[in-house]
Amino acid sequence: MDEFDQWAAPEYPVFLGSEIQQAAPNEAAFHVIPVPYEESVSYGGGTGDAPRAILKASWQLETWDGKSTPAELGIHTQPPVVVDGPGQQVIDNIAAATRRAVEAGAMPVALGGEHTVTYGVIEGLRAAGIRDFGVVQIDAHADLREAYQGNPLSHASVMKRIVDRGVPLYQLGIRAYCHEEAQIRAQHQGQIHYRDADDLVPGNVNALELPDDFPEQVFFTVDVDGLDPSVFPSTGTPVPGGLGWYQTLSLFESVARQRKIIGFDVMEHAPMTGFHAYDFSAALLVYKLMGIVQRNR
Repeated sequence: MDEFDQWAAPEYPVFLGSEIQQAAPNEAAFHVIPVPYEESVSYGGGTGDAPRAILKASWQLETWDGKSTPAELGIHTQPPVVVDGPGQQVIDNIAAATRRAVEAGAMPVALGGEHTVTYGVIEGLRAAGIRDFGVVQIDAHADLREAYQGNPLSHASVMKRIVDRGVPLYQLGIRAYCHEEAQIRAQHQGQIHYRDADDLVPGNVNALELPDDFPEQVFFTVDVDGLDPSVFPSTGTPVPGGLGWYQTLSLFESVARQRKIIGFDVMEHAPMTGFHAYDFSAALLVYKLMGIVQRNR
């Protein structure tokens, strides 16, 4: 029996539950939303196990993140989203959980699960009445295909679904995309912006300047494969040449300094048996992003 088992935590523990009391839904700045959805993965699997692994690993975090204590703002962990059923039903369930967070006055923090989850979060923001916002994406892949393997709700199509909603998009760290996706970028100039890995990584770029007309409110999505596999090998679709740990945090902070972050997610972590370091890294990434939000409120 390991230390975590001795705490008798439930199957889906609350985030940082070893250190803090779960905040009431309407008293929390952050709503953590576990979404164990894994339906359209196309290479390695396991991302459906990520939310529980991240929550479990969060019990090993310090409340002081090195600069501040995000937990002081209150963290509420929702029950895991029900992911049984057809894809659109899952999207609706994710949207409902996101809407609950927004209507409670909290920031949604979704834990995936495959990247399709982000579309459900965006639909939830819209359902809560938020319209004028943009999305900033860290990822190895553009995810702009109209459909992949016949599925328009594929993880490889999630950003196309979001662009179809008229949401401005800024992509960071992309280094794997097809000709169709290059064409979609070209067709949506002014809506889709990007700085790819071959620009960011060799130049060690740690900050960016958003376009003047990019919305004041931003949802930030992090696919862990956007980071280099030396940092996060725990993903089903690794691509070499990705962002570093501190570079990722700095890019997030550069956006937070320019705009209001209204939510974020961490997607596509796939736990590796016997390598709990990466579960901890994913949990720490979530908490570090909370800290950046706290310090830039």
